[in-house]
Amino acid sequence: MKIQNEFSRHAKAYNRFNVIQEKVAKELIGKIDDAPGSILDIGCGRGGMFRSISWPLKQFVGIDFAQGMLDLHPKAEHVELYVRDFNDPACFNTLQNYTFDRILSASALQWADDLDATFSRIAALDTPVTFAIFTSATFKTLHETASIPPLLRSAEEIETLSKKYFNAEYELLRYTLEFPSVRDMFRYMKKSGIGGARRLLGYKEMKKLMEEYPLEHLEYEILLIHEESGNRP
Repeated sequence: MKIQNEFSRHAKAYNRFNVIQEKVAKELIGKIDDAPGSILDIGCGRGGMFRSISWPLKQFVGIDFAQGMLDLHPKAEHVELYVRDFNDPACFNTLQNYTFDRILSASALQWADDLDATFSRIAALDTPVTFAIFTSATFKTLHETASIPPLLRSAEEIETLSKKYFNAEYELLRYTLEFPSVRDMFRYMKKSGIGGARRLLGYKEMKKLMEEYPLEHLEYEILLIHEESGNRP
């Protein structure tokens, strides 16, 4: 199943399972002190970022590859939403026609097929950025227990690529999320979208992992990337 189909399929339930994403959106918005009037949100989903913005906006453009998510995003006269995949270079052809005050992205860019190329295309829009990107330390114990490689890039790799294009400040956020049981934890993972659509374990392997997983919480690590206005190299 394509990852965009996975997100669309769980879109209506997503709001009940995106506790960490909501925390991340608030942390990201808290970094911004210049009240930008025109914003691009890459991977806008069902509007978590839009709902977190406390200042008035003149223009909000959101892109997401999951139609089911966009269907649930708040609508307004100053809101434009597009079904676009930021992995597709053609996505940025549309965006070149806009002038933004800031580009935001929370809990999305970890799914870039080629993060270097994606950063390059975003940098070409010549706009300050604020990003929150999940790292390979997310679900660290789970990956170690199951002996499977992490799905995501390390914070070090993300920061190294980012520094090629943005003159930014970096901050690591770490969270744990407790669950009543390991079964509830795995149910959350499936619905929350953080695990993506990749399935590396069969039924027997998953059952074994649930029996052997030593914690009743999940670990998350997020790299915040924030560029001040007028600070582009």
